[in-house]
Amino acid sequence: MLPPTPSKGALQLLRMTEGLIIHLSLSATASLGIADLLRDGPTDVSAIADAAKVDEQALYRALRFLAGHGVFCQTAPRQFANSPLSHWLRSDVPGSVRRVMIFRGGPYFSSALTALPHVIATGKPAHDAFERLRDDPEEARIFDDAMTDVSAIWAPIIARAHDFGHWGSLMDVGGGDGLLLAAILKAYPSLRGVLADQQYVLSRAQNWAIWADLRNRIAFEPIDFFQSVPATCRAYLMKNVIHDWNDELALKILRNCRRAVPDKGVLFLVEYSVGSANTPSLGKAADMIMLASTGGKERTVDEHRELLAAAGFQLGNVSPIEGDVMLLEARPGTS
Repeated sequence: MLPPTPSKGALQLLRMTEGLIIHLSLSATASLGIADLLRDGPTDVSAIADAAKVDEQALYRALRFLAGHGVFCQTAPRQFANSPLSHWLRSDVPGSVRRVMIFRGGPYFSSALTALPHVIATGKPAHDAFERLRDDPEEARIFDDAMTDVSAIWAPIIARAHDFGHWGSLMDVGGGDGLLLAAILKAYPSLRGVLADQQYVLSRAQNWAIWADLRNRIAFEPIDFFQSVPATCRAYLMKNVIHDWNDELALKILRNCRRAVPDKGVLFLVEYSVGSANTPSLGKAADMIMLASTGGKERTVDEHRELLAAAGFQLGNVSPIEGDVMLLEARPGTS
């Protein structure tokens, strides 16, 4: 007797698991630099494999699979070219996500997610994400490269989301490589900026060429935002910092910010929007990453409002930016 035909719902669930195959295939081809090898146009898979020093048949099968999802384009039986999507895997393209894909295929990212059954059972992250980065310089480099590329995508969008020049001075707290702050300073010539982060982060960031035309408007301030935040600016900004931490630690950071922000100053948070019920969102996906890797969380606007109020801020404007990202504007108030 033949088994019953699988229901549409069951098949739909099975198809969802193909996302992991797509994810890891993207990461593998990004690591191999395949999109760079196709920059000059359609190329036979044998030539690509020779240049990448990989097995020809295995590479063919991976490219054939990804081409079926619009990543790369099969132009002849054993020939491939870049597609509009794989264009963004080229390392020489501004806005490239190649290094993000390499990071997301690596052990730091994937090991936390494969531990989700344990994470959900215990409510605890799979590892101490930041301690792991401190202990492994190579993982830290891959992580930093990926975050730099993410910042390069968002920086000009965030810079246009608000008239930051109005505030005169702006500190990017936990600002990492400084790409976001540099984009804002370039957009507002009268603005003075301070990049504040741990010393080892600043040691790398302050030597970047992005500061060449900004040296007279930028300062670098080593901080531990769990201890204190310098009171040297009128406006303060944190992008995807608060979501890294649970409520207790996030509140500690925000209270230190409140001590620094003047009464007529402002604190800006750039965070993901969770979105409405029963709909997918980048914020909900990021929330699962935070759950598994840092113990942090993505918060609704109301959750941000409550957390900010406990730290002595009043949440004002909440402006959608793009792609499930929002800019929250908090002014000093009573706690």
